[in-house]
Amino acid sequence: MPTLLLQVNGQKHEVTDVAPDTPLLWVLRDTLKLTGTKFGCGIEQCGVCTVHVDGVATRSCNYPVSQAVGKQVVTIEGLAGKDGTLHPLQQAWIDHDVAQCGYCQPGQIMQAAALLQRNPQATEAELMRGMSGNLCRCGTYKRIRDAITSAQAQLQSKGGAS
Repeated sequence: MPTLLLQVNGQKHEVTDVAPDTPLLWVLRDTLKLTGTKFGCGIEQCGVCTVHVDGVATRSCNYPVSQAVGKQVVTIEGLAGKDGTLHPLQQAWIDHDVAQCGYCQPGQIMQAAALLQRNPQATEAELMRGMSGNLCRCGTYKRIRDAITSAQAQLQSKGGAS
């Protein structure tokens, strides 16, 4: 098997002994030990496994690791600042007590971060439409919405999404 060179959360990784068609999710979790990204449905429908690939929210459960070579991958572990400062969405999740069981939350946050990066001025309807593919079994959708709009306001006051 070829050595795959990955850039994950700003760090370079050489991955060996992994088939090129292995889903990125399993390389992140099993090889790189970045377990914040979760497995949900395995068919790209629930959003639990969402990470960023070159800034785009990507379902990692069916994304071949070979497609991530040469791209920037960011997981929930890499969303905070290098100094440990939480991303405004992560802080808003805490402030709004969003998590109930918490399982879907990394994917929810990563999806929201990509949406706000792409469209910092998104209306609430646009944000909710963009989040509609991320499922929460506990039904914390109102708190998710409140956290996203709170983080959006904070990002706008700073002059844009980060």
